[in-house]
Amino acid sequence: MKTSDFYYDLPEGLIAQEPLEDRASSRLLVVEKDTGKWYHKHFRDIKEYLRNGDCLVINDTRVLPARLYGERVGTGAVMEILLLTRKDLDTWEVLVRPGKKAKPGDKISFGKGKLVAEVLEVIEGGNRIIRFTYEGVFEAILDELGEMPLPPYITHRLEDKERYQTVYAKHEGSAAAPTAGLHFTPELLKEIEGMGVKIAHVTLHVGLGTFRPVKAEDILEHEMHSEYYVVEQEQADIINQAKKNGGRIFSVGTTSTRTLESVTDENGLVQAKSGWTQIFIYPSYTFKIVDCLITNFHLPESTLIMLVSALMGKDLTMEVYAEAVKEKYRFFSFGDACLFLTKP
Repeated sequence: MKTSDFYYDLPEGLIAQEPLEDRASSRLLVVEKDTGKWYHKHFRDIKEYLRNGDCLVINDTRVLPARLYGERVGTGAVMEILLLTRKDLDTWEVLVRPGKKAKPGDKISFGKGKLVAEVLEVIEGGNRIIRFTYEGVFEAILDELGEMPLPPYITHRLEDKERYQTVYAKHEGSAAAPTAGLHFTPELLKEIEGMGVKIAHVTLHVGLGTFRPVKAEDILEHEMHSEYYVVEQEQADIINQAKKNGGRIFSVGTTSTRTLESVTDENGLVQAKSGWTQIFIYPSYTFKIVDCLITNFHLPESTLIMLVSALMGKDLTMEVYAEAVKEKYRFFSFGDACLFLTKP
């Protein structure tokens, strides 16, 4: 299967640059797999498609304000650091710009010395390992100095950092938001629970690899990025019980989907575990636990549109995207959503 099979033409003006004031007022394109029909709704209408006994699975990761701007000690040159992976308490793998000016032993100062990073080594791929020194609590300093690592297609400055967080964000560690969850409000979640729908939490820390383009024309040659997940026993039990009782499993986002499909065994049971997943879901994949998917609109030729195509079929998926373009839906992280139903 070719990467170009997943291309669609997107006018730049349809890329959402800012979140809506009311999270749940975004549009929702509902698609039925068995009939091939779709319906134009708003996100709060999602209640119409949930019923008593279903299970909604959300990713409760929290985005780090992982972009830092500072000065190289000694020269004053402007430097940018993007936190990628925490190695231990004060040591991180980072992306540095400009990279050529960040050599082992160099130091970068942020916030007039509130935070100082020393480059320890250059690793494969050009990323750096750095160690921070500071006084106080690192997370508090990062919250003060750091900026949200918005995707490259968002050029507007985000005034409120919390708008790039889900309302249920809890465990810090992501370099990007699980954006399907941005549409939920506390009120909407409470209404859904009141309908008898179970809500289960998983954690997958989203990496920047989620934005990495698929460069290989044969999708099987693409090297999938790795992301860290945690599924607790109590949450696994909620999901398994709902499935056992005939409820449908609604995965909120591709991140929840990757987590669920990584921890479900050959008998369709979700296992409580943690670790790193490199699962690559594309057409011909057989889903083990996920029945329905709530997700935003994804980049052309991305692994995420391939995941949707695995669930719904490539032809129907591409027809839906063409419809969304025609109807001027808002695309990507701050954009509108889809509800893909494989079970009525």
